[in-house]
Amino acid sequence: MSNDPVVEAVGLVKRYGGKTAVDGLDLTVGAGLVTAVLGPNGAGKTTTIETCEGYRRPDSGTVRVLGLDPVRDAARLRPRIGVMLQSGGVYSGARADEMLRHIAKLHAHPLDVNALIERLGLGSCGRTTYRRLSGGQQQRLALAMAVVGRPELVFLDEPTAGLDPQARRATWDLVRDLRADGVSVILTTHYMDEAEQLADDVAIVDAGKVIAHGSPEQLCRGGAENTLRFSGRPALDVGSLLKALPPDSAAAELTPGSYRVSGTVDPQLLATVTSWCAQHGVMPDKISVERHTLEDVFLELTGKELRG
Repeated sequence: MSNDPVVEAVGLVKRYGGKTAVDGLDLTVGAGLVTAVLGPNGAGKTTTIETCEGYRRPDSGTVRVLGLDPVRDAARLRPRIGVMLQSGGVYSGARADEMLRHIAKLHAHPLDVNALIERLGLGSCGRTTYRRLSGGQQQRLALAMAVVGRPELVFLDEPTAGLDPQARRATWDLVRDLRADGVSVILTTHYMDEAEQLADDVAIVDAGKVIAHGSPEQLCRGGAENTLRFSGRPALDVGSLLKALPPDSAAAELTPGSYRVSGTVDPQLLATVTSWCAQHGVMPDKISVERHTLEDVFLELTGKELRG
């Protein structure tokens, strides 16, 4: 597998009339990884992905996908990538199995169509026309069409939106298998748990720029550190506790009898807190270490207000 990035965008700009959807965005996606692109509505992530897929022409900047220009080199690039759109891309009157087999015949070495149909639970609706499929069935068919040609790189736009828990887990398993086979996957999702479960790398996009990029673990460490919480009697001497803690720590009584210690939460800090409690005759209750989640990081970076 090449160490060259599968996607590289430098200074990408895309405007629609007087509105700048993507504003000098830089993004590098490594080979053989699952990369999640996250962002609130209107952040520019869909425009970025559509530009990488060749559906949009950038106003300025450069985009390379598998080393190729996705617009100029579209004929060479398309056989090597798979694309799952949020909607569309399927003839509304075509039957599900008919459409999937048609896509498979366009590729030299497609996956086994029957096995793929079985895996994604499409067997019972194979003779149903696309427009009569449920939303979840349409999603699963779109996913099957994206991967049936054994692509080197797959773009998945909200792959589990509207799926029931069983179908969602089956999709996750398929994404993991793609990665195990060396396929690079770029997915957009609004489900933070999905990004944490699947992604090796996460890019958070807002206002047309990448504002954070790294593994889920790196991003969670980059925000607030882990938090230790415990319960005890009200009005403990928090100042005394703080003196016993490392310099980068903080301590506070949030509500009567409920305490929070933040900083670099490791075994030594936990030992320090329990030792201080023992010295002051405090029986701590409900001690827990809470990890900063990807959703916490996302909201800290992009804000908590609703987007139109």
